[in-house]
Amino acid sequence: MGIVSSFVNNLTTNGVLTADAINNASLNSITSIPGGGDLKLISEATASSSASIEFSLGSYKEYQFYFVNMHPQNNGIDFTFQTSIDNGSNYNVIITSTNFYAYHSEGDYTTLTYNTADDQAQGTSFQPLITDMGNANDESLTGSLQLFSPSSTTYVKHFISRMQGYNGVNPGSADMYTAGYFNNGANDLTNIKFQMSSGNIDAGTIKMFAVV
Repeated sequence: MGIVSSFVNNLTTNGVLTADAINNASLNSITSIPGGGDLKLISEATASSSASIEFSLGSYKEYQFYFVNMHPQNNGIDFTFQTSIDNGSNYNVIITSTNFYAYHSEGDYTTLTYNTADDQAQGTSFQPLITDMGNANDESLTGSLQLFSPSSTTYVKHFISRMQGYNGVNPGSADMYTAGYFNNGANDLTNIKFQMSSGNIDAGTIKMFAVV
């Protein structure tokens, strides 16, 4: 059983995972992870027409971020993130990443493809986690991001993300996978920022857990 599966199992009622269970997780909640470590909710933020959401990073070996019903102000935009090595003064750490997605439209069109438009090769842009999101009242995105050893001053810092959202350009289900590393072995990551590629984060909650 993996880390995410363990966390999910601890938020089920009669075997059913609910959005309320994740959204109402207590700041004091800790759930065991098979093989070592616990998940502890460190911080959370709820957007309200927010330009961005930022968190300070510490010395935990792994952080997990959960995104609950993130809703963009604008239509057809991307949900993105970057990190900082100078306490949030700049968000331009070098990234090398991969990105692919599965898509199924409401009109029954399907595709599974590598997305060359949203990967980076030693780039410093904000990294898309999911693209073309819809902003209608009932449209949103959800998902998770794992960030490993951000305080290391020896190794690159790896990340893995899986996001599910409503595609606002061609209505349907978009399931996007993103992974990569921050190529800054000599510096620790001090902060992380999430934002839309255009406009504000209209609504939604981000929860930041640490493996302790």
